[in-house]
Amino acid sequence: MTMLAGRLHFTAGSREFRIDEVPVPEPGPDQVLIKVEAAGVCLSDVHLIDGTLTPFLLTEEAVTLGHETAGTVHTLGPGVTGAKVGDRVLLQAGEDRGGMTYTRGVDYDGGWAEYALARVDTLVPIPDDLPFEQACFVPDAVSTPWGAITATAHVRPAEAVGVWGVGGLGAHGVQLLRMAGAAPIIAVDPLPAARDRALEFGADLALDPADPGFRDRILAVTEGQGVAAAFDFAGVPAVREQAVASLAPGGRLTLVGLTDKPITITDGTLFSYFQKRLLGHYGSTPEHVVELVKLLRTHRLDFSRSVSAVMPLADAAKAVRALETKEGDPIRIVLKP
Repeated sequence: MTMLAGRLHFTAGSREFRIDEVPVPEPGPDQVLIKVEAAGVCLSDVHLIDGTLTPFLLTEEAVTLGHETAGTVHTLGPGVTGAKVGDRVLLQAGEDRGGMTYTRGVDYDGGWAEYALARVDTLVPIPDDLPFEQACFVPDAVSTPWGAITATAHVRPAEAVGVWGVGGLGAHGVQLLRMAGAAPIIAVDPLPAARDRALEFGADLALDPADPGFRDRILAVTEGQGVAAAFDFAGVPAVREQAVASLAPGGRLTLVGLTDKPITITDGTLFSYFQKRLLGHYGSTPEHVVELVKLLRTHRLDFSRSVSAVMPLADAAKAVRALETKEGDPIRIVLKP
């Protein structure tokens, strides 16, 4: 049996993404074969294709992309228990191998395919009323901001927070901060549509970073203090400078958006005097995904507005271009084999 898969090929120092016809993989003793029902397109996928990101642990010359995957259990490997054929599941975005974390769709084959292998301990059951198109991007697009909010920044109820960048991560960040009780929530984005979306998702105020009265408006809604917690979901140096300047004394900035640019603080003396903090954040843990599925199961969260488009797997390259150019200002584009 063969299947279609969106594969990134590394040859002679170059990269080429294409849809290939490849054999359907067979599950091993600790694996299951998943019939993929939906897979998210993430900015990390764009960066893998354009060369901004490079797999560290990949041993092959090509990899099937897609670290955001949901589907049904199709075949059990020899002796596998703990899952049964037909189970509705999402897949954790990676797995531990000898103390190293391997990322699905980066270091080993992911979900941009008709079928995908998964180690049985990376399956997370999902409720029957949760569409695959919404479940697939919980690992990463939702779990990354959730981890940043709860595990890195430790946001507390009634804390003033700022969210810079209201794209795929930031939009969910606003929604999750609202649920966590942060107040007020200030969203910052240069795109009017993104600012409107932030208000729809629960922000109390949405600002253009170029607003000449930006600082005054921040101070006006935070009792003259600034924000206790700021999140950079954009990975842009100018964002980080503005966010640091918007922090209250003792405030912390959590860096979630990735960039290879240097981190600079214009006035280091003031940064130290006001005891501000800079925190790095990357990804999430499996527990964060499990927590989010529980919240979805009990209807504390709704991600129906996050699905900007559903496209066939054969159009994966078009989906990548749409995300790269921000065509239609997408939150998440989902591929359906």
